[in-house]
Amino acid sequence: MTIYVVQPGDTITSIANQYGITTNRIIVDNELTNANNLLVGQSLVIQFPEISHTVVEGDTLYGIAQTYDTTPTRLLQNNPWIADTESLIPGTIVIISFRRDENFGNIVINAYAYPYIDRTVLRKTLPFLTYLSLFTYGFTPQGDLIPIDDTELIQLARDYNVAPLMVLAPMDDNGAFSNEIAHQMFTNPEGQSRLIDNILSNVQNKNYSGVDIDFEFVLPEDKEGFISFITALKNRLEPFGYIITVALAPKTSGDQPGLLYQAHDYPRIGAIADKVLLMTYEWGYTFSSPMATAPLNSVRRVLAYGSSVIDPDKILMGMPNYAYDWPLPYVRGETRAETISNVEAINRGVQYGVTIQFDEASQAPFYYYTNSDGVEHVVWFDDARSMNAKYRLIPEFNLSGAGIWQIMNYFPGMWLVVNSLFDVSKVL
Repeated sequence: MTIYVVQPGDTITSIANQYGITTNRIIVDNELTNANNLLVGQSLVIQFPEISHTVVEGDTLYGIAQTYDTTPTRLLQNNPWIADTESLIPGTIVIISFRRDENFGNIVINAYAYPYIDRTVLRKTLPFLTYLSLFTYGFTPQGDLIPIDDTELIQLARDYNVAPLMVLAPMDDNGAFSNEIAHQMFTNPEGQSRLIDNILSNVQNKNYSGVDIDFEFVLPEDKEGFISFITALKNRLEPFGYIITVALAPKTSGDQPGLLYQAHDYPRIGAIADKVLLMTYEWGYTFSSPMATAPLNSVRRVLAYGSSVIDPDKILMGMPNYAYDWPLPYVRGETRAETISNVEAINRGVQYGVTIQFDEASQAPFYYYTNSDGVEHVVWFDDARSMNAKYRLIPEFNLSGAGIWQIMNYFPGMWLVVNSLFDVSKVL
């Protein structure tokens, strides 16, 4: 894999000729919609096919995999476009393998999705996943679960050998995290016991592989109650072979102040859970001043602390899959950024003819534009360069892998990096 940054005067043809590959290879791999209007500063992943297969009448994915002694999953990782097709068309080229100059070995990837995810996006993404966490079950203080429409997604995940996880979060009627609902459950032993019974029953009946606990803004006085709940749920699920993962706020020290952090005790929760997600994103967020969502320098500080007090083989580094567009000037308490996908960030850049810049400290791309109303905007997003920088932190800190929030939009640049650097572990 080579990551090429478009320079002034470049065309898709000149870039392809430079690397001795076809223009179609670059367009297909990167899913380019602006091949004839590349942006200066845009990053492209250049892949070099080693073995390819030309589809003939009667070919199937499983048959091709068997012929070349590989797996259907590997073929889907190398050819995500197959998820868009009902059958393989004769004459189509299927890449059996790409040249891999680096391979850091196996990693675990967990990703979050809402039940309404586009099914084609999901099918394209599942080959790259170990776990699929379905967001989210709520609950009442009395222990009743508030369910989601998850039956189809659980089966789809299993069809791709991806282990589905039931996400549990204390959410209010507006879909916001509620520490009051969590508090009432922590202080109601009968309700908590009933909730754990209902979780186990749901996991068994729905064919989940475990539970992902996402309790944010837990009251500091509920710290012990939170840890006791995780312990009780773990003790109930573990004998049946189910796992527990816990999402933790991005801390850089054990005594970090703030409602988001104080009840998230890294050493104790890390010792209980099978995996923990360190939510290393949202430095740049809807109401913040414009900045990268996950600046590499900030992410690194969280991982340094986390891996010092939690077994690194339990840690999943949080990975954002979205971007923000801020109107300018930024006014604290008033300005609200628009959430967009990383693909939309490029499309918007094409619309306004921008030049993409890259911040070396945060290892993230950004650009400015002025809309038709004369309002200046700045967009911070992720591309293959920023994803490459972040994913390389996994072997640097000997982490288990990554946890992606969220996969509602397919981001080719991220999956090209993953496919080039790692093999994704499967537990089913």
